[in-house]
Amino acid sequence: MMMDEDVEQASLLSFSDRPRAFPNMRSKTYSPLIFRILRRLNVRVLSVILLICFGAIFFMGASTSPIILFVFTVCIFSFLLSLYLTKWVLAKDEGPPEMVQISDAIRDGAEGFFRTQYSTISKMAILLAFVILCIYLFRSLTPQQEAAGLGRAMSAYITVAAFLLGALCSGIAGYVGMWVSVRANVRVSSAARRSAREALQIAVRAGGFSALVVVGMAVIGIAILYSTFYVWLGVDDSPGSMSVNDLPLLLVGYGFGASFVALFAQLGGGIYTKGADVGADLVGKVEQGIPEDDPRNPAVIADLVGDNVGDCAARGADLFESIAAEIISAMILGGTMAKKCKIEDPSGFILFPLVVHSFDLVISSIGILSIKGTRNASVKSPVEDPMAVLQKGYSLTIILAVLTFGASTRWLLYTEQAPSAWFSFALCGLVGIITAYAFVWISKYYTDYKHEPVRTLALASSTGHGTNIIAGVSLGLESTALPVLVISVAIISAYWLGNTSGLVDENGIPTGGLFGTAVATMGMLSTAAYVLTMDMFGPIADNAGGIVEMSQQPESVREITDLLDAVGNTTKATTKGFAIGSAALASFLLFSAYMDEVSAFASVSLRRWTIGSMLIFLFSAWACAAVGRTAQEVVNEVRRQFIERPGIMEYKEKPDYSRCVAIVASAALREMIKPGALAIASPIVVGLVFRILGYYTGQPLLGAKVVASMLMFATVCGILMALFLNTAGGAWDNAKKYIETGALGGKGSEAHKAAVTGDTVGDPFKDTAGPSIHVLIKMLATITLVMAPVFL
Repeated sequence: MMMDEDVEQASLLSFSDRPRAFPNMRSKTYSPLIFRILRRLNVRVLSVILLICFGAIFFMGASTSPIILFVFTVCIFSFLLSLYLTKWVLAKDEGPPEMVQISDAIRDGAEGFFRTQYSTISKMAILLAFVILCIYLFRSLTPQQEAAGLGRAMSAYITVAAFLLGALCSGIAGYVGMWVSVRANVRVSSAARRSAREALQIAVRAGGFSALVVVGMAVIGIAILYSTFYVWLGVDDSPGSMSVNDLPLLLVGYGFGASFVALFAQLGGGIYTKGADVGADLVGKVEQGIPEDDPRNPAVIADLVGDNVGDCAARGADLFESIAAEIISAMILGGTMAKKCKIEDPSGFILFPLVVHSFDLVISSIGILSIKGTRNASVKSPVEDPMAVLQKGYSLTIILAVLTFGASTRWLLYTEQAPSAWFSFALCGLVGIITAYAFVWISKYYTDYKHEPVRTLALASSTGHGTNIIAGVSLGLESTALPVLVISVAIISAYWLGNTSGLVDENGIPTGGLFGTAVATMGMLSTAAYVLTMDMFGPIADNAGGIVEMSQQPESVREITDLLDAVGNTTKATTKGFAIGSAALASFLLFSAYMDEVSAFASVSLRRWTIGSMLIFLFSAWACAAVGRTAQEVVNEVRRQFIERPGIMEYKEKPDYSRCVAIVASAALREMIKPGALAIASPIVVGLVFRILGYYTGQPLLGAKVVASMLMFATVCGILMALFLNTAGGAWDNAKKYIETGALGGKGSEAHKAAVTGDTVGDPFKDTAGPSIHVLIKMLATITLVMAPVFL
């Protein structure tokens, strides 16, 4: 680490000799109310309550289907494994006192912001639930719901309950992601003092805990909702009762609730983390010339807090929402196809997505546990490429996914009407798995500095800031081509395989095309838990590097955490690419489900019209502008502290970290409302306005048609925009990391300064606007699915 002589002398002082630099930001640690209540209960009372809950769950499962029982069993075991991983990670040492002190400050800041942010989100969710209730009390019912005796009030209460449950589970998923990351970071830092492999294993297992809980909650939440409605509504084949084929439509509120929370979590967390990051870099690196995560930078704690609330909490809610949306849309399409083909027992087609993700929990657990630490921690082994280790685990998970997916299709999708259909659908799943692998590889190619694109971008930095920006923008634009081709080939291939599966309706017309696409989407997400593990690995490693830098550990330790951090940047970029691909396929399914629901209400098929998609550009602009305004506040505050407290640079005065944390938290909560409200209100306003116009112009379906076109073009435009933003941002970040390894002059060189500028521009691209867009396109689909009757 390059420092002047005064800094080197200051670094020789023991950490304890300096003023206490990292005070607690709250008087006591925050934990959600439900956890505080559970901790106060007697162990025996808690055990009895859990047994009663498990008994009720398994009773509903047994009353519904053996398939549901299987899903419940796997989810429970995955939760037990996640508890084991938690215990294993927390048993690791936290390192010296200076590391613990920094970690406590990060945890206080993250938990404080989470509490405030989710309090705001919960209030908005309750308000929206009331609006949904009012709308559903006056909406029309489908002929199937009327025949089953499902009144408006019952339909309204079911949708609102599903919405609130989805929002609650999405919030818990976010909290779990943040909870583990703020406790694992210091343990990874401490392990890096011994070996890179041990640090890697701790980060992976911490991410694995979060991933298993997020995926398990998405699956068990939908399974509990499905079985509850199945038992409560008395679903059977008798006339006058709810058909099992129509039951998945009652679950759309769950997906909307998950999307609603995920969007605001991603927006708020992204604005927080990148506002702090940009502000810290512009003043610290560019103006003062101090290293990244230097303890003299007043914004450094806010930056490290942002890694947890932006990358961990928000990404947990994001992946939860992706899986929930994909499961529900696939269940709707499975039920629709089973009805058209008059399949005698449609439960296999409807519950197939739940089984696929149950196996996802099993195979991802094996992949996570396959990453071992060094056999003998006392023996110093050469540093192994962490990306290669993670890739081996992912390859193992992919192989197991192919095997379990084939077994699942034979178990659940075999039907006497088309004995070979299950094999066609297994091939659809294989198409999805290959698509997921291709997306991970493409993202890695464009964002890993081992490959030519990032090295070319780094070389462009040597000629100035402008050429760095031009090269980064062109790289991002180029990176959209291959993923779009892959998605197109995947959709066409899966549709063709499904259409030729042999399943036909009563008129002999093939009907398996859309369900084939749904199966491909399930194949792509069949390794979601391991992919989320790799994603969570990134911010944990980033935080660990910050703790090592701030506590001024030896350079050899920082080298290990820098290596893990660079790999973490790549895994974050690859999982964002994976999320975009899954969002594209899931949005296609949700769009088809929306068309089916409109057709059910209107009793006619709906053509697809075209309309512009300015929503994506406006949303992206507002998200990036929010980061810019937040960063300006941080820059002004950091500059003020350096001017008013000149002793900070000589370690004679401590920076006011809490002031920057407060500024960023306040700005993030304020700035997330505007783009979030735009996303929620746009489809509703467009649908209602054009419904009214259609009424006066004799076109009763105009509102539904315009919303359908809005969905279609927002999805296409959103995929391209998200690919550009995520890849360009990730490439800029790793170009900087590549130069920091010593290439092109290393740290402090003119090339490095230009790369820092590119990284600063890319920050809101890859961590705010980009990730928010693939939540946005799915939320647009789920909100229109919920509100479809209003547009007719």
